[in-house]
Amino acid sequence: MLGLPLIDGFAAGARRSAWSVAALVREVAELVGAGIGACTVRGEISGFSRATSGHCYFNLKDAEGGTALIRCAMFRRAAGLMAFMPTDGQLVELRGRLGVYEPRGELQLVVEAMQAAGAGALYEQFLRLKARLEAEGLFDPARKRRLPAYPGAIGVVTSLGAAALHDVLTALARRAPQTRVVVYPSIVQGVDAPNLLADAIGLASRRAEVDVLIVCRGGGSLEDLWAFNDERVVRAICAASMPVVSGVGHETDVTLADFAADLRAPTPTAAAELAAPTRESCLDRLDAIASAMQRRVHDLLDTQAQRLDRSALRLTRPGQAVRQQSQRLMLLAHRLASHLPHATQVQRTRLAQIEADLRQRRAMRLAACDQRLDALSARLRALDPAQVLARGYAWLSDADGRAVVSARQVDAGQPLQAVLNDGVVDVRVTQVRSRTSH
Repeated sequence: MLGLPLIDGFAAGARRSAWSVAALVREVAELVGAGIGACTVRGEISGFSRATSGHCYFNLKDAEGGTALIRCAMFRRAAGLMAFMPTDGQLVELRGRLGVYEPRGELQLVVEAMQAAGAGALYEQFLRLKARLEAEGLFDPARKRRLPAYPGAIGVVTSLGAAALHDVLTALARRAPQTRVVVYPSIVQGVDAPNLLADAIGLASRRAEVDVLIVCRGGGSLEDLWAFNDERVVRAICAASMPVVSGVGHETDVTLADFAADLRAPTPTAAAELAAPTRESCLDRLDAIASAMQRRVHDLLDTQAQRLDRSALRLTRPGQAVRQQSQRLMLLAHRLASHLPHATQVQRTRLAQIEADLRQRRAMRLAACDQRLDALSARLRALDPAQVLARGYAWLSDADGRAVVSARQVDAGQPLQAVLNDGVVDVRVTQVRSRTSH
């Protein structure tokens, strides 16, 4: 308790007059300054901005994920001593003086020094989800699609009451009044925002009535823009059937929707400007195309006119054309008559030479065949058994027709058959003598 006097309407006359607002705020400021004064506090930056004067203003959130926050001001002299540029979601330690901003009666920390203390809870969550989705390839530059050069219809996903929608519609009406605009409304902040944003993007994708889709909202703190860091919104953007332009927040604001979109714009107005060319540029392009077509038609007409003139000139003097063709035919006939006998003689000579070559090759082939036949006949005669028998040898066989080639095959008294050169003799073995080696 601060020990402030109790304001009671019935007892005010007895104690003291009622507090004025300014006096009460000053009293609170003095008590806070005297009771706490200089302190060091740790928390997460939110809504950081730097004015043209060099002063910095932001909120410091509870680092443990609570809802408590305190407004902070860092004047130019202290801001100039910082060794880094603070960003939303960054965890920092601040040293300063706690006081009260009297015009609004708000508790305020006037920061004298700031040092980084790591990433805040939301920022750490942002980085973890970004790394996981990036590993899946959802942010791969290769999957980015080119925007259509001349879209006939542009879709916008945002809140109906948002200033971003007014900015986009104003920019499109100014730049491309010929382009049809379809709005797919959704809230852009709060617990239900991710589901509704994903549903609106999915609806635009299913209806497929626009050529490019703008997903946008105005600037805000990291918490304000958190719906555009939701995995459902990122996957809906990646699955969209048309190219998507993200225009979330200001140029310094970065969301996962920016990484998933086919093109990121720094602001909603810039998104509209990137999605549609100006009417003037379209008209200039049409004029250039019309001029090129006109030149092409004129060139084609000139070419055809020249061909027509040449054809008409030939038709006006058909006799000359007939004479030219007759002379050409006579020349060809003369060349044919002079070359035909010579060509015929050349072919006849060539045929005679081929015939002589064929006869010579045939004779050589027949001679080679005769020689081979004689050699084979001689080898056959040499192997003829009759020739062996003619030299005094006989072919012996037993009663079963088996050839007798050894004395051990026969016995004394055994009948045999001997085939001689000019007949067959039946013989009987009278004695068997084996040849002994000496």
